[in-house]
Amino acid sequence: MEQLKVIQGDITKFQCDAIVNAANTTLMGGGGVDGAIHRAAGPALYTACEKFHGCPTGEARITRGFNLPARYIIHTPGPIWRGGHSGEPQLLANSYHNSLQLADRYGCQTVAFPSISTGVYAYPLEQAAAIAVQTIEKFMLEARNVREVTMVCFDAKTFQAYQDRVEYRFP
Repeated sequence: MEQLKVIQGDITKFQCDAIVNAANTTLMGGGGVDGAIHRAAGPALYTACEKFHGCPTGEARITRGFNLPARYIIHTPGPIWRGGHSGEPQLLANSYHNSLQLADRYGCQTVAFPSISTGVYAYPLEQAAAIAVQTIEKFMLEARNVREVTMVCFDAKTFQAYQDRVEYRFP
């Protein structure tokens, strides 16, 4: 693993090559981090997302960063938690993996993620953190360009869940 960091903060202010947006399948903005990213990036982001005509859960699309301090925004709809028996773990892993693949393909060295699906989509935080860290760790073994991944956690509870998982995986 090259480097995985966990911080508490506002992903819309994080300076890096690409930030990941926990989008909905329309890619047209919504609540939580998705709405915050759309507001901070400006109206050109909405126009850029229109051309994709949505994005299936677990896949990813990339746009410019517009008014954000990141060069790119990678949009990935995570799964809605339905009890864990509807493919949610694999879909969540796909969201992280496909986002990292796009970042790597576009030459990004630094990538920032929010906690995907743990807000209104109700994915259990500890399970989501385990999947995120495991998927990122595995990807970093084969990454060509990505050198640093930062989990940017919105609140203290989310920060602690990811910090505990990183410390557990990388003592």
